[in-house]
Amino acid sequence: MQNFSSTETTFFLNGPAGNLEVLTAPASEETQKKSAIAIICHPHPLHGGTMNNKVVTTLSKTFRDLGLRTVRFNFRGVGTSEGSFGDGVGELEDLLAVVDWVKETCPEDEIWLAGFSFGGYIAARAAIQIPVAQLVTVAPQVSRFLEKSFPPITCPWILVQGDKDEVVSPVEVFAWVDTLNPKPIVIRMPGVGHFFHGKLLELQKKLTDALL
Repeated sequence: MQNFSSTETTFFLNGPAGNLEVLTAPASEETQKKSAIAIICHPHPLHGGTMNNKVVTTLSKTFRDLGLRTVRFNFRGVGTSEGSFGDGVGELEDLLAVVDWVKETCPEDEIWLAGFSFGGYIAARAAIQIPVAQLVTVAPQVSRFLEKSFPPITCPWILVQGDKDEVVSPVEVFAWVDTLNPKPIVIRMPGVGHFFHGKLLELQKKLTDALL
């Protein structure tokens, strides 16, 4: 089994639909501050989402600068990951397979989950099934949450949403949050669209401040 490396490493993990392309990275600083690993999920596979998405890589840098190790991976059918799009069900299975690997490799570490857009939905789905120390969702695909009743998310949770999002309806996101109990910490970013163009450093700073 692949171990967590002290350098940025790409490898293949045996997933439910075939090999998953996984990238691990150490904490940015020499001394790891937190005994935790952040797993980050990318946007929709059928709309160009990959683990190299700029918001995903910004999340990774944010967590690494906070002293966490990070894991990014391509869902089935993306990049060199095998399989084909699983309409959210398969992608949740992929994430849980990565979580299982992290648990086996680093059993003492907390697990943080994060995701952008579709990946935010997948991360939240996993957070209601497994123990998670921190959840971060950025512009989560709210339409999928609204399709059916969604169990409460009880772990610490930060939700980031731009109020000029042209892909995920900010109105629907904020209205949905108002129905939740418990509620996440909401970081509302005025004038920011879905892909955070020109706002990635601001996203990193706001998340860092909220997580410190």
